Amino acid sequence: MANRQVLADHVHEELVAALVDGRFEPGAALSIEGLARELGVSPTPVREALARLEHTGMVRRAALKGYRVAPLFTPEELGQLAEARKVIEEANAEATCRRATPELIAALAETIERLKTAPTGRSYSEFRDYWKADEDFHRLIAEHAGNPFLLGAYRTLGGQAQRFRLFGGLGVTDADSAIAEHTAILSALERGDAEGARTAMDAHLEGVRRRAVADTATKGAESDDVI
Repeated sequence: MANRQVLADHVHEELVAALVDGRFEPGAALSIEGLARELGVSPTPVREALARLEHTGMVRRAALKGYRVAPLFTPEELGQLAEARKVIEEANAEATCRRATPELIAALAETIERLKTAPTGRSYSEFRDYWKADEDFHRLIAEHAGNPFLLGAYRTLGGQAQRFRLFGGLGVTDADSAIAEHTAILSALERGDAEGARTAMDAHLEGVRRRAVADTATKGAESDDVI
């Protein structure tokens, strides 16, 4: 069972890298059998990986037509995603603040240190560790909020994937801002300031939305230059 999970995670990682780096064009069909042959695996882990990716919005599945690469989110969709993340993650931050332990504070601080030292280059392999540290920060807060329904909603939203998909070809464009915002959230948690934690999370997600819209415009301009 463990080996199967390792294989499934490997396939998922390979597909994320391909999607983020733009090796599949938006709208391109994703053949389960073809990907399985390319990756040297059976169709099962490919099917499982695509199902996971569907939750992030990076791929879409149509009945009887299979999976296709989803286009990058539009500014309007990024705004809608930010609003959904605010509903979930602000509540998580407030609830977690009331339950925070020294161990959690230390774990969150460690993710910020990883952000500070992680590479932020233009390809997925270059900013993968940064993505992981960023994701761990938000995940830890969600997991310690004490609400399994909010945790489930957080896990299915896929907000991190949409943000980091924009970094393919650009690199991480907002590391300094994100680190400062994470630090502000952590400071509120350390103080036991639940309302401050909610406010700091709101400021962070609004900053993410604003910067994501700017990165969307940059990627669109680069695509026009290529054409």
